[in-house]
Order: sequence, then structure tokens, then C-alpha cells
Amino acid sequence: LINSEIHEGGCHLHFALPPVLYNHTGSPPLHFHKRLARKPTTTTMRRHRLLLPLLMLAGAAAVVAARPPFACAPGGPATSMAFCRRSLPLRARARDLVARLTRAEKVRLLVNNAAGVPRLGIAGYEWWSEALHGVSNTGPGVRFGGAFPGATAFPQVIGTAASFNASLWELIGRAVSDEGRAMYNGGQAGLTFWSPNVNIFRDPRWGRGQETPGEDPAVSGRYAAAYVRGLQQPYGGGGRHGGHTRLKTAACCKHFTAYDLDSWSGTDRFHFNAIVTPQDLEDTFNVPFRSCVVDGRAASVMCSYNQVNGVPTCADESFLRGTIRGKWHLEGYIVSDCDSVDVFYRDQHYTRTHEDAVAATLRAGLDLDCGPFLAVYTEGAVSQRKVTDADIDAAVTNTVIVQMRLGMYDGDLATQPFGHLGPQHVCTPAHQELALEAARQSVVLLKNDGTALPLSRAAHHTVAVVGPHSQATVAMIGNYAGQPCRYTTPLQGIGRYVKTTLHQAGCTDVACQGGNQPIAAAVDAARRADATIVVVGLDQKVEAEGLDRTSLLLPGRQAELVSAVAKASKGPVILVLMSGGPVDIAFAQKDRKIAGILWAGYPGQAGGQAIADVIFGHHNPGGKLPVTWYPQDYLQKAPMTNMAMRADPARGYPGRTYRFYTGPTIHPFGHGLSYTKFTHTLAHAPAQLTVQLAGHHAAAAASSLNTTKHLGHAAADVRVSHARCKGLSIPVHVDVKNVGDRDGAHTVLVYASPPAAAAAAHGAPARQLVAFEKVHVPAGGVARVEMGLDVCNELSVAGRDGVRRIPVGEHTLTIGELTHLLTLGVEQLAV
Repeated sequence: LINSEIHEGGCHLHFALPPVLYNHTGSPPLHFHKRLARKPTTTTMRRHRLLLPLLMLAGAAAVVAARPPFACAPGGPATSMAFCRRSLPLRARARDLVARLTRAEKVRLLVNNAAGVPRLGIAGYEWWSEALHGVSNTGPGVRFGGAFPGATAFPQVIGTAASFNASLWELIGRAVSDEGRAMYNGGQAGLTFWSPNVNIFRDPRWGRGQETPGEDPAVSGRYAAAYVRGLQQPYGGGGRHGGHTRLKTAACCKHFTAYDLDSWSGTDRFHFNAIVTPQDLEDTFNVPFRSCVVDGRAASVMCSYNQVNGVPTCADESFLRGTIRGKWHLEGYIVSDCDSVDVFYRDQHYTRTHEDAVAATLRAGLDLDCGPFLAVYTEGAVSQRKVTDADIDAAVTNTVIVQMRLGMYDGDLATQPFGHLGPQHVCTPAHQELALEAARQSVVLLKNDGTALPLSRAAHHTVAVVGPHSQATVAMIGNYAGQPCRYTTPLQGIGRYVKTTLHQAGCTDVACQGGNQPIAAAVDAARRADATIVVVGLDQKVEAEGLDRTSLLLPGRQAELVSAVAKASKGPVILVLMSGGPVDIAFAQKDRKIAGILWAGYPGQAGGQAIADVIFGHHNPGGKLPVTWYPQDYLQKAPMTNMAMRADPARGYPGRTYRFYTGPTIHPFGHGLSYTKFTHTLAHAPAQLTVQLAGHHAAAAASSLNTTKHLGHAAADVRVSHARCKGLSIPVHVDVKNVGDRDGAHTVLVYASPPAAAAAAHGAPARQLVAFEKVHVPAGGVARVEMGLDVCNELSVAGRDGVRRIPVGEHTLTIGELTHLLTLGVEQLAV
């Protein structure tokens, strides 16, 4: 079921993780700053001093075996109050609570380490927990130890995205959700997880690209919705809950928007002003966030550090109120990235005073500040009449409703749907098997000369295992990771398949710099072995939050190690790469002694086993690259600070991602080989479709049909807002045949190209991934994949004004070796 995309809830896995302790005595503990790229300065020290008045109120957290009720405890001071009545609509309950709070109490609820309200029996709460690819202690909301020593560590997101398997993404979310709920029940985690990261992996140097689902908006959007559904597992809704669904945990889509630079060539994320066109916002940067909110129904969105076109995202009313809450109808809260409000006041100098900053962000639509800024300065802003009590009430109401959807105001945990989850639901065999399967599906086979892979156990009794990642543990889990249940290193995994392993690291570390590297010892091991496996790549000292790369090459002398080992080996050489971002490995692609190359991403706790399973044929690889792998010289043509997606040939700017870049690549987006071969046959797809225009009068409908002229071409199109989109879908049915002799999983990728005139007029992508499904096909078998293309979403293009239009005329669908032409026409209706 995990291998098949055509799977709806057939498998329900339960997992559980370690809980976190909170300060329930009235005020929060010391705020944990996330600004990893900054050195201590006088400015930073002043920021820390903001906390002193708050810390004086803080008490020691009590260690408990299980969490007491957050609020509305039986017999507590608020049992009979309306906000504790489960029969009432949630908004009515939230408003009742907010009306009972003093201004000072409400202000202390505007920050991540929210203070309790003892007189009403409400505990303090830490909003900042993380669960990017497993419950993580990156934020202060999660603590490992005691009954919860660790949690299942799934592959880093960029690797999981390579599976192109949305059902797998949701299953991982479900597993993490069970573990997170278990940890909350035990008092060692929150229920509000600031995950997933759905920013577009625009530039190959970005240190945080590893956290994302890659460069494609469609893949990133679908990942966002699937993972959020898995995390939140909504239930109930309507009736007595006032239309709000209940949640198992609350997810957060981050970092909105156009955030993909941490620290590069003197520019950092705290000072960067991203100049972005309306077109790029509409068809690239905002796409996954829209899907996260509209399709995934995420409970939260996080605004980013950077400015966009001169306005900090956390102070941009058009973004927060206009787009996220207005157009996308977010039912939840908007939170700042940590210290973002302080950043736009103190570092970006966007406002003159602290109180102006409070007014800017609350009026824009922020509900929660990760950081102490709003707790310190909001009352002053009210006194100066820059914000009102109504502004504060609106923000607090939004956060309280989410807490109520999570059951935090429903009294005894044991009586609630997930109250049974505990330590026994963490690191279960089912979760660990899922982590292994996810790691297997993450592996991408980049090169396989002849029949080199899979290796034969019968023919290769002695295998040399070399490279700085040959015994990787922590490096396999990437960033935003917790404490894994256990590790299986590549050396351990390979050792389970062969009689003898000859191990030599070849480099003292991933940096592999200096003349004392033990390359000669690795070369000697390769000479004596029947086959050689070289495991190299990057780690968090090369690419990380706060650290963008300056090169796409392997660090230090790693390439020298690979080439020397390959030259000396008497048997086949297999190169395994661990990294988040792409690597220029042209030298290895061209080296005939290197028979096979695998990319494993950062494969999680079971990475070593997954790599070995692929190398020795226990698992047939089916992963595909979710990012373009560029050559090193791409970096000289594309400054990280240039946010334009589209190429500018006049200035030598090459464009970004497969949608707009047409230059040479090391490997293209979507590349990935298998140990078998698949063919496609188009079973069904219409050749024509009519788009109906909405409107109350025929004349109004007729005006919706626009004609744009560009470079001598005339392009007719219909604004999406004027089309009748409901039910406007194109069925595409594809038969996939496995013509090889091994069972395998295959991803059907459907690309669409608009009419040439429309592409010229609007600068549309030459091709755009519009659908994908993964299917498992036995050797010699055939499987049918049925997909539906939403015309208004998938076949529309964003104009330079950011307005989406449906081009009229001949569209081209490309599916592997197949090409299908589809003509869209227009029918004007009088209503």
C-alpha cells in the first residue's frame, strides 16, 4: 500500500513520541532564539534584556508523569463557564474566554511561550514545537528523556519528496502525529507543530533546501496538503462545533513567502528585500502555501524574516489579511518566524518605534509572535492608541480557537479521542518499518552502466566500504531532527549482505581538507575487494539554516578520493551521495570505472539499510530528482539575490528550475532510473474541451475573452475568475507496462505546455508538471493510472500582472514518451 499512490486510508498506523514540560506558573521560560546566523552583538544583548521582566515572573516547571488537563479540569474554577462547555460552537467559546481576560493576560497570550491564567485554571503553553520529518527538539516545545528517549526519524523532506508518493507523505504525517500526541499526553511536547516547510527550492545553494519538497510548485503543493492532512487528521466539524473541524495536531505552513536565502555573499535573511514580480508570486512562490491552506486546511501559516518588495512579510496586510485569511480563508492563526517582529523593527528599521512595530504587525493580521516583542510592547501601543483592544482580541481569539480544536479546553485528556496514546506508541516496529520504506523510496538511481547494479551477493563476497559518510549516523537525519530510535549506518547495512567488508573512511570528515587525509588506505581497500562502495556528500557544516553554499562541488578532496578509489578498484564501483542540495558530479558521470551512482538525500535513521537494500537489489529504486542538478558554472550566472524565475538572455541570466532554465544540467528534474523498464500507453484523454464563461449577461461573459499580442503572436485567453471552474476537469488514463524482469514502482509524470502564442505573450513555462501518480507494477504486468487535470488550476498561466488566465487553443500533454494534443475552446453563456 505504501508503494501505491492509489491508496486511501487502507492502512492506519499508530505512533507515539516523547512529551514536553511547560512552565504553568504564570509566565514562560527564556525565549529560545532561532537566529542561528547572528553573532552576539549589543543589539542582540538588548533583545535578550527584553526578557528579564518576564523571567522574574517565571517559576520552575514541575516534572510530571502525565499531563494534567490544560484547562476546564473537572472541579476547576471555570468548569461552569461557557468557554468550557463542549456543546457550544468553538467561536462562541473562544469569545467568552477572551471577554473574561484582562488586557495584561491577553498580551501574554500573544507570544509563543504563552503565560497561564491560574484564576481561570488555564495552564501556560509553548506553541513552538517542530515535526518536519519526525518530532524534533529543535524548538523549546519538545523535550526528549524519561519515557520518551527518542522518536522515529524519517528521511529529510527533500529525500521523501523524491519518492513522488503522496500516500507515503500522508502516512509519515500520521506517524508523526501519533508520536506528537503521545508526547503531549506525557507532558513533553506541544500540539502545534511548525511544519512543513514548503518554500520553493529556487537556488541550489540554499542551505535549507533540504527541508523542502523541491523546486516544483505542483509537487510542493501536493506534499504540503498530504503531510498536513497526515499531521492534523481532522475529524468532527459542523453541528455543535460551529463548523470547525477538530484536530489531532496543528500543522503550520512556513515561511511565507519568497524566502529562500539564508546567508550568501554578505546578504542575510534578516536584511534581505526580495524583489518579486506578481507573476512569480502567483505561479511559483505562493503556490504551495495556497495548497497547504486550501487543500490541506492547515491550522497555521508562518510569515518569514525577509521583506518582499520593501515590506516585511509579517507586516504586510495584503499578504496576511488579504491573501492568507481573505482569499484562502485560513481557519487558524498566523505566526511570525522567531524574532521576526524585532527583526523588522531593529534590523530592517521598518518602523520608528517599538509600538509602531506592534501596530504594523497586528494590523497586518499577525496573531502570534515567536519571541517576546509583543508581550513587552503591546500594552504601550494600546496606551499610545496605535492599536486597540479589539486588535488584541482578534489575535487571541484566533489562537484560542485552534487550541480548542485540539481539545485543550475539553478537560481530562483520558476522555478525549487521542488520550490513550503514550510511550508505547513511539518508535514502534511499524513506524520504524515506515521510516525504512520511506528511505528506500527516497533513493534515486542516477547512473547504472550495463548490469552493474544491483550487485550480486554471490559474486561479491568482499566489499570495500569507504568515504566520509560510510559510518554516517547524525548526518543521515539532516536538520530539524530529533533523537532517532536507532541508527543503521551504510557500513552496517552493507555488512548484512556480504561476508566481508573492508572499511576505510578515506577522509577524516566531510570537509576532507588537508594533506593528512587517509585516501591511500581507502585505495588499498578497493584493490583488495570484489566491489567498492564509496559514500560521500555534504552535511550540516556545508549546508544548513544560516549557511548557504558557495559551491556545487563535493567538499575538499572528496572527488579526489572517489576518482582514486575508482581507478584502483578491481571490481565495480558504486558511488552513493548524501546531500540535501544538488552536487556537480560530472567527473563521476564520465568516469567509466564508476558503474553506478545513487543519491540518498539525508535518508533518516534507517538510511544505511535502505542504501544497502537498493545496492543489492532487495528494493528496486523508483525515486526521481525533485530538483535540477546544475553544473558549477551556473552559480556565476545566477546571483542568489536575483529572485526572477524567468530567464533574461539579454543580461545573461539563465532562469531557474526546469520550468524556465534551458541550459546544460548534470541531471534534470525528474531524472531517476530503475532496475526494470516501463512503457506508457494513453488509454483515455479527450482531444477537445470547452470552457464555459460565467456571468449574468452575455456581454459581460464576452468581455472575459481577452486577446493579447506579443512579438507578433495573438493569444486568446479567459480569466480564471470568469470561467465556470467547478467540474472543469480533464480525465487522463495511462496504462503503465513493466517490460522488464523485476517488480518495480513507477511515477507517471504529466507535463503540460500551453499554446505557443500564450507562452510568448505571458512568459509561461515551456512545460509544467500538472499531475503525477506513483504505481507499483509487477514484472510483465500492466497498471492503469487515472488522473484528473483541473483546467483552472493546472492549465492556466499567470500573466505578468499576476492574474491567472486559461489560454484558448492547442495544449500539449507529455507523459514519458507520449504526446497528446488537447484543444480548449470557449462557450459564451447568457445567464
